[in-house]
Amino acid sequence: MTVDQARVNRIFLPGTYAEGVPYELFRELRAEAPLWWVEEPPVGEWPAGPGYWAVLRHADVKHVLRSPEDFSSHLGATQIRDPDTPADLAFARTMMLNQDPPGHSRLRRAVAAAFTPRTLRELAAAIENRAAELVTALRPRGEADVVPVAADLPVWTLARILGVPEQDRQLLVDWSNRVIGYQDPDHAESRTADPSALTEAGRAALALRPTVRTAPDGRPLNPRSRAALADMFAYAHALAEQPPPGSIVARMCEAGLRTSEFETMFFLFAVAGNETLRNGLPGGLHSLLTHPGQYRRLSRQPRLIAPATEELLRFWPPVLQFRRTATRDTVLAGRPVRAGAKVVVYHASANRDGSVFPDPDRLDLARTPNDHVSFGFGPHFCVGARLARIQMSALIRRIVTELPGLRLASDAPPKRLVSNFQNGLKELRVRWE
Repeated sequence: MTVDQARVNRIFLPGTYAEGVPYELFRELRAEAPLWWVEEPPVGEWPAGPGYWAVLRHADVKHVLRSPEDFSSHLGATQIRDPDTPADLAFARTMMLNQDPPGHSRLRRAVAAAFTPRTLRELAAAIENRAAELVTALRPRGEADVVPVAADLPVWTLARILGVPEQDRQLLVDWSNRVIGYQDPDHAESRTADPSALTEAGRAALALRPTVRTAPDGRPLNPRSRAALADMFAYAHALAEQPPPGSIVARMCEAGLRTSEFETMFFLFAVAGNETLRNGLPGGLHSLLTHPGQYRRLSRQPRLIAPATEELLRFWPPVLQFRRTATRDTVLAGRPVRAGAKVVVYHASANRDGSVFPDPDRLDLARTPNDHVSFGFGPHFCVGARLARIQMSALIRRIVTELPGLRLASDAPPKRLVSNFQNGLKELRVRWE
């Protein structure tokens, strides 16, 4: 069997994911070969790229993620799209996500103290209370779009651990929309924060938001560049002038991070820590409601929530892929890979690899073992994974057990995010008794 190159390229195109993750195509490709060359045709105003190797099988994905000496996060950063300029690449490289050991390890230690067992226990109690408040407020309505509800919990949690005042929480949503949803016209231009409701620091930062989408050289402004994020970084520095005690911002100040390291660490928490759960929560709920037998199983047996959370993360991975760059000529899955080549691992494909997960397209809330890679693997395993699990478990358990007769609204199909990076929903309307 030979797969047409145009069909292979579908796994790169953002529009593909607006219709759903192409699991059938991933399965077809895995069956024929473990590694595929993918072209990067132009998308809208974004220019074509040089292409990359797509890694689709579970074992090979884990191999790449645990081998920074061969597959670097630092050389070209971790997004498929190359940074536009050497300056953009240099700035991106200061982010923990885009570093290799030992530099990555130093930055990780600077924030790991925010996720100690004691801290997480205290957060868990507060998160349970917040989840209860959200669902209690929903209950009388009988119908809702659960995406904003699901987005509230991670934004509320992040504001708490970063020390962002309640009035400024919507800035976190605004920044996430622009950075993660830039391929989707509904998010690229969205502004959720009301200036009149913000603190003085929030209003000052919002005034610095770029009003043009082009760089000085005429190219589209990269949403992850320093110029595009001037408002976020101005806010981070204002917060650092008097950081709330015990907050992650305070810990970063105490760690003596360089300016660019402080800025990109704030970016990582404010955007990545928000967006993963903002996608995983409604995605997990959608998975349950399209498998009514499993939904009823969880509603009758809420003690299943721990394995159910892992299975929902496997079944609906919030992050579709991450990029690495080959540090030298090497061999991967039996194929030669040249130094400097992009290597992109597909979590969404690895999580449906039938050699690891029996009957991989079946949702099984009691599945064990469950070696999914939705939080990554190796040195870059998500530092906030335990916190993410706490939030997801709390909200989904409350929704399933306290909104009886929960079902998808038949007259309002879910709306998916246009993105080849985040597996997201923009709208998920549900009804209950």
